[in-house]
Amino acid sequence: MTDHKIGTREGWQAARAELPRREKELTRMSDELARQRRELPWAPLGKQYTLQTADGPKALVELFGGRSQLAIYHFMFGPSYEAGCPTCSSMADGFDALLPHLGARDVTMICISSAPIDKLLAFRERMDWHFNWASSYDSDFNADMGFSTSQEQTREWVTPMLDQLPPIAARNASETGTDVAGYLTEGFGFSVFVLDAGAVYQTYSTTGRGIEFLMGYYGVLDRMPKGRDEGEAWQAWIHRHDEYGHG
Repeated sequence: MTDHKIGTREGWQAARAELPRREKELTRMSDELARQRRELPWAPLGKQYTLQTADGPKALVELFGGRSQLAIYHFMFGPSYEAGCPTCSSMADGFDALLPHLGARDVTMICISSAPIDKLLAFRERMDWHFNWASSYDSDFNADMGFSTSQEQTREWVTPMLDQLPPIAARNASETGTDVAGYLTEGFGFSVFVLDAGAVYQTYSTTGRGIEFLMGYYGVLDRMPKGRDEGEAWQAWIHRHDEYGHG
């Protein structure tokens, strides 16, 4: 027997009628935030970067693919990993299908990770993705952007706080074939660049819960009776798409 409040259909309709007003408020707030993002000043990159791709070494400017806007997802896949982060993999499932639509709006979206290119391409084939995946293994790009640190730097801050980390850190470390410090050498995030008159500028970056817009399943779960239903096991339910049980 449910312990949730039960009412009549008329009562449900009356209660539901209040939500569209609040949802419209949220939509207007989101529109305003989008405007503020577009009005951020552009920061010149000021440094040349070359990354490894399936087609060989490419300058960052070449990764725009003939378009003027470049969206980058910093995918957690470090040199010590044997497989990509499960949570990042769940996001990649969603945005991989968006590539043609983004391209139609002058946007190229790619992933960049610190693992050697051969590891990245093998995992991309396993997951059946199509986005361009570039390696910063021999480049300072991911470190300069704040999404990679060395093993030594990471162990220095991780070791004293191992017992304070959420369970997902150890779970994902195990799932990627490394330890917690190795796993946390990488960070996840979303960065945006624009190409204007031959110069590259950074226009936006976010991490943390700022990347939830890439986690399409949360938008659906937020509208379900049980919600995200994660409790203290935050994101521990997320697996790579070929690892869920069937039934």
